[in-house]
Parts: sequence; structure tokens; C-alpha cells
Amino acid sequence: MAADPDTALIAGQLADLTQKVDEMARQLKGLREGADDAQDRANTQQERIDLAARELAQVSERLQAAANALRESI
Repeated sequence: MAADPDTALIAGQLADLTQKVDEMARQLKGLREGADDAQDRANTQQERIDLAARELAQVSERLQAAANALRESI
């Protein structure tokens, strides 16, 4: 008969542990989804930065060409 209370105790502990593991899995899933969203935003920002840098380089080239043309005309 001593095994029955031990079995019930262990079963209860396993049920608690299962619930905690399930909760941790849900939290981990939420963190992973949040990290994926943050990575997507970072990628989008990097694309915008790269585009702005290319546009700035083009503007710089046009300004340099205009400056050179102005110098030649003087």
C-alpha cells in the first residue's frame, strides 16, 4: 500500500512538470516569433539603408560632375 501514495505523488509531480514544460514551450514559441518579427524589421531597415546609401552615392556623383563642369566653365 505504500506504493500507491508514492505513485499518486509522482503522477501529480509529472502532471505539474508537463504543464510547466507546455507553458515554457508556449513562451519559447512566442519569443521565437518575436525574434523572427524583429529580424524581418531589421532586414527591411537594412534594405532601406542600402537603398538610401546608393541614392546618396548617385547624388554625390552628380554633384561632383556639376562641380567639375562649373570649374571647367570658369
